[in-house]
Amino acid sequence: MSTDKELDVRQEIPMRRHQLIFENYEALGPGEGFILINDHDPKPLYYQFDAEHNGEFTWEYLEEGPVDWRVRIGKVG
Repeated sequence: MSTDKELDVRQEIPMRRHQLIFENYEALGPGEGFILINDHDPKPLYYQFDAEHNGEFTWEYLEEGPVDWRVRIGKVG
């Protein structure tokens, strides 16, 4: 059973989403993660993580649409 916190950004305005996601990522300790819940494939977010935190994060799709996407984002420990 996962103890990862869920971050549901489906009701957030688009401008606020990435800010919330990166705030949650920065608050993680090594080896910790959270589940991102989104209403579309967050692939552009993956590319942003890869550019800014290359080798420092994990990305695992748990659900891939068609309505909701769930991705576990973790901090490498």
